[in-house]
Amino acid sequence: MNRPKYKRILLKLSGEALEGNSGHGGIDFDTLGRFCDELVEVSRMEVQIGLVVGGGNIFRGVEGAETGLDRPTGDYMGMLATVINALAIQASLEKRGVATRVMTAIEMPPVAESYIRRRATRHLEKGRIVIFAAGTGNPYFTTDTAAALRANEIGAEVLMKATKVDGVYSADPVKHPDAKRYDSLEYTTVLSDNLRVMDATAISLCRENKLPILVFNLTQPGNIVKVLRGERIGTLVQGG
Repeated sequence: MNRPKYKRILLKLSGEALEGNSGHGGIDFDTLGRFCDELVEVSRMEVQIGLVVGGGNIFRGVEGAETGLDRPTGDYMGMLATVINALAIQASLEKRGVATRVMTAIEMPPVAESYIRRRATRHLEKGRIVIFAAGTGNPYFTTDTAAALRANEIGAEVLMKATKVDGVYSADPVKHPDAKRYDSLEYTTVLSDNLRVMDATAISLCRENKLPILVFNLTQPGNIVKVLRGERIGTLVQGG
C-alpha cells in the first residue's frame, strides 16, 4: 500500500456528530462505534492521530448563557461535556485494541492526563490516539479554536474538520439548494465572506501558521481513509 498523504493529523469532531440521527442529544453508541472502526483503520496505516471533540450533544456553553448562567460557567460546563465524549471515544477505541490517551486542559488526574505538549507528541510517536478534551481550558474559546491550537502545537500536517455536509458552501445547502460548493478556498475568503468553516480565531491561527484545513463529510464511511490515500474530497482551505 502507498504511504498515506499525511503522517500526523488533527481531527476535529463535533459533539453533535455523536448523536447519530437521533437529534435528541447524548451519545449514539452505534454511530460512535462506526466512527471508531474508521479510526482503527487509519491507525493501522501508521498515521498519528490527534482528536478534539466538542460537547454540543450534551451541553453548549452559549446556550447556557442564554438561560441565565454567566458565560464562563456555561463554557466550563461545556468543557466538562467534551470530557464525557472523550472518555466514550477512548473506551470504544480501546475495546477495539487501539491504545489511547485522553488529555484535558483542565486538571482532573483521576480521569485523564493533564495536557502537556511534549507528552502528547510522545504518545503520538508511540502510535497512541490522543484525544484532547476540555477545549483550551478557558471560557470564551470554542473547540474549533482548541483544535487549531492543538493541531499547531503537535505539528499536525492538516486539520480535518468532520461535518455532516460534503464541504464548504456559499450558503446553507439545506436552506439554499442552489448554494455553490467550493473545492478549495483561501483563509482570507473564508474570513471576509463569513463562510463559517470554523470560528475566526481558529481560521486566523491556521492562516498564521500555514496549517491547511480540510472540511469533509464524516457521515460518509471511509472518507478519512480516502483523504489519506490522496483522494480529493471536501473543501481544502489554505493560502491567501
